[in-house]
Amino acid sequence: MSVSPPIVDWLFLDLNSYFASVEQQECPDLRGEPIAIVPMPTDATCAIAASYEAKAYGIKTGTKIYDAKRMCPRLKCVLARHDIYVDYHDRILSEFSRHAPITKVWSIDEWSCKLPPNKRSLPEAIALAKRIKQGIWDNVGKHINCSIGLAGSGLLAKIATDIEKPDGLVALPTESLPGRLTELKLSDIPGIGINMEKRLNRAGIWTVEQFWHTSPKQARKLWGSVGGERFWYQLHGHEIPEQKTNTSMVGHSRMLDPDLRIPEKAKGIAKRLTIKAAQRLRRKRFYATRFSLSVRTTDKRHWAQEIHGQPVDDSVTYLHYLDTLWSAMMYELHPYLLLKVSITMYGLKKPSEMSYDLFEHAFSAVQEQKKHHTALSNTIESLNKRFGMDT
Repeated sequence: MSVSPPIVDWLFLDLNSYFASVEQQECPDLRGEPIAIVPMPTDATCAIAASYEAKAYGIKTGTKIYDAKRMCPRLKCVLARHDIYVDYHDRILSEFSRHAPITKVWSIDEWSCKLPPNKRSLPEAIALAKRIKQGIWDNVGKHINCSIGLAGSGLLAKIATDIEKPDGLVALPTESLPGRLTELKLSDIPGIGINMEKRLNRAGIWTVEQFWHTSPKQARKLWGSVGGERFWYQLHGHEIPEQKTNTSMVGHSRMLDPDLRIPEKAKGIAKRLTIKAAQRLRRKRFYATRFSLSVRTTDKRHWAQEIHGQPVDDSVTYLHYLDTLWSAMMYELHPYLLLKVSITMYGLKKPSEMSYDLFEHAFSAVQEQKKHHTALSNTIESLNKRFGMDT
């Protein structure tokens, strides 16, 4: 009796050392060299990407350049060119689309695909992944590598991309689980951050295999919400549909600890809340037309103001808005100590609902700035995802 091959529903693609790979594709002199991509030409900055040759010396995203040069004296620092990275991103997306539909773009170097029914058998999915890789090499650049994961859920497919790098192709069909998941640490699993790992440790869970053998109800209890149960099912290879909600605004607020109430430190918290809210906005695929800042002082005074603008979703624009409103608040309120800060983005629009000013569309410089801000926002999100919100 013939046995049907395993089924995988999702393909996840992660471009390897993306910014560095693009620079090596563009500049033959950089190929095979340890390079770090930097936002500015100073040793006081940090690497926003590193080639695999640099990673061999322990250099990674977030490494201070003066430390990186000590670790690798022959390190070459390359000033970031975000317009080039966005152009390659578009070209790679176009090549990918020739082979399979794109379900979601997660960042400038990651996206996922819900496989068509005729591509879900494991042999067909592997053949598709190999064609995508070859297509990128042939039609975009032979120095652009990616890792591809195949699995029953989007979460597992993403995890699979991290198991083998660079140029990996890893399948985690549900029938084989937990399989190679047991090779990973809890912190390797997207969705298990520092605080959640500590919570799992307090419950006696120290390994992925131990978590694997919990129950859905136990995961819900550990998370303190139904999100834990959804996470459990996704880790076990079952895709849980996203629950549809009618979102009218995105925002965050924070009651400030006593040591964070002076305006200088409070603004740092407001920046963090702004970046976090902008990330949520992008994940939900919304653009906002209004941005508000609200504060409350320890002497019970309240201040709030908003900015109206074109629909945007990038962190850079919102940080500019925050600077403007913060300056106005400081001028009008003269606060000594702040008790609470709140950030809200509303007037939300889906991409299909947006219409831009006729004259704005006419100026390519404005559109280039939008692309630049989006690339910067993706870099911020990538750094914060890997090293925490304070990065």
